[in-house]
Amino acid sequence: MKELFTRIVFGALFVSILVCSAQYQFVLIALFFIFGILCLFEFNKLIEQRNIISYLIFSILFGTFAFWDIITNSVNGLNETTQILLTVTIFVLLFLIRDLFSSKSLPKLLTNRYINTTFYISAGIVFLLVIANNFGQYSPENIIGVFALIWINDSFAYIIGKNFGKQKLFESVSPKKTVEGFLGGMIFTAVGSYFISEATNILLFSNWLILGVIVSVFGTLGDLIESKYKRQAGVKDSGNLLPGHGGLLDRLDSAIFVAPFIYLFLRLLHYVS
Repeated sequence: MKELFTRIVFGALFVSILVCSAQYQFVLIALFFIFGILCLFEFNKLIEQRNIISYLIFSILFGTFAFWDIITNSVNGLNETTQILLTVTIFVLLFLIRDLFSSKSLPKLLTNRYINTTFYISAGIVFLLVIANNFGQYSPENIIGVFALIWINDSFAYIIGKNFGKQKLFESVSPKKTVEGFLGGMIFTAVGSYFISEATNILLFSNWLILGVIVSVFGTLGDLIESKYKRQAGVKDSGNLLPGHGGLLDRLDSAIFVAPFIYLFLRLLHYVS
């Protein structure tokens, strides 16, 4: 009971900080930069990387997009750069997914630590920033809605899995995750997408519903991939920054991994509309 109470309190604090920060673009940019540095720190500990190069790469990448966001209030000027970053990022993430289901070793290029820190962690944070900009119009509702879907999925996957879960989802990587928890998270995320669409005027319900499915599938995969890194490092959590949750990367693993896929969907939707 004490662990659940601690989890709820610090979870609510985290949500409050993000929701309040999202009301102001400059504050959210600063918050995401801090998140990126802390997540990189925790991830570097998992992969035993101790130099500062990954932090420099993140700072340059994040700063480029944040600067363009602030000055022009549009990512159109970085259109080609964004497309290249998105393409390479999704390419790397798909190989990380493949690595979950295959015993064959990935090519050395794809297991390079800088490749993972750049296109797994850094790019994920950058795309969260780009999603908030919403193609030239900063939108607190957009990024809060995305995070709401992630929180709903994570919360109900945990609740359903803990109380009703029997069939293991991926026991070799994360013994506590169950099929029932995954399906429960997806169902409640679908329900939540309706209320999010009613509370915002940005996207249709059908669009939020598709985003909910993307969050459930790729958010869960992102959680499993981080669990694999933790298992390889022989640790339970990526850190201890958030009591009841572990490290910040434990809290943001789903958001970081799913962000490029959400941006890809929003980009396709933008061109179609």
